[in-house]
Amino acid sequence: MAHDLNGKRIAILATDGVEQVELTEPMRAIREAGAEAQLISLESGSIRAVKGMDKADTFEVDRVVADTTADGYDGLVIPGGVKNPDKLRMDRTAVSFVRSFFAQAKPVAAICHGPWMLVEADVVQGRTLTSYPSLATDIRNAGGTWVDEEVRVDQGLVTSRRPDDLEAFMDKMLEEFAEGTHEGQRDSAREAAGATIG
Repeated sequence: MAHDLNGKRIAILATDGVEQVELTEPMRAIREAGAEAQLISLESGSIRAVKGMDKADTFEVDRVVADTTADGYDGLVIPGGVKNPDKLRMDRTAVSFVRSFFAQAKPVAAICHGPWMLVEADVVQGRTLTSYPSLATDIRNAGGTWVDEEVRVDQGLVTSRRPDDLEAFMDKMLEEFAEGTHEGQRDSAREAAGATIG
């Protein structure tokens, strides 16, 4: 994974119930590539990760999503864990935060149950992506095409199915972050808004 992200800042959106390895491994890869990784969550303090259904470690939150915009970031990672995106998608500011990355044509990487946030942000119309298999119907109902692949890249959007796919996920994630903006992302936001987003 030889991608140079020096000078870039990447947001990782997560809350309690995030699958630990889907948080820590992308964070490590981003930092090793030279970028700053910041943990964005619903509240200040710390969040509790899980390993499967078991409680795992806690992680300090860098910024609260209500006080944060996509403007200062070059990309977004949405880890999985069932509880994590299910809680995030109930928060309007978190959903708006995700949508704003698409409006600004910035790359987004979501793994496992993370694509639930993409469905909630209404940015999967016309896109091809993968996820944990239980999300397939949600993605199709939102106008996306679901595929059973370890990683799928669609114009700046990187998705994977599960922790076993992390190596492929991180490689493509870093590649898209290094490339920068993708107009296909902005197109998704335009379709969601039903109007042109500058």
